[in-house]
Amino acid sequence: MTETLSIRIDAETKKRLDALSKRARRSKSFLAAEAISAYVESEEWQLGEIHAGIAELESAKSVSHEKVSRWLKTWGKRGETKAP
Repeated sequence: MTETLSIRIDAETKKRLDALSKRARRSKSFLAAEAISAYVESEEWQLGEIHAGIAELESAKSVSHEKVSRWLKTWGKRGETKAP
């Protein structure tokens, strides 16, 4: 099932969409729906990762910058330490 959505875009973007529509042999509506779907999927993933990271920090499952820096300074040296 599909829904109708009206949007406003600038003239240059509409011109480019018209040209792309002709070259792709797809309707402008199809291309716009595909673009919106891809954008929504990307934003959902990104925001999900951000919120997961914040939750991880708030639950104290993080490693301090200082500990990571000390660990990285031992890379490739005798006595290299394990990851914190």
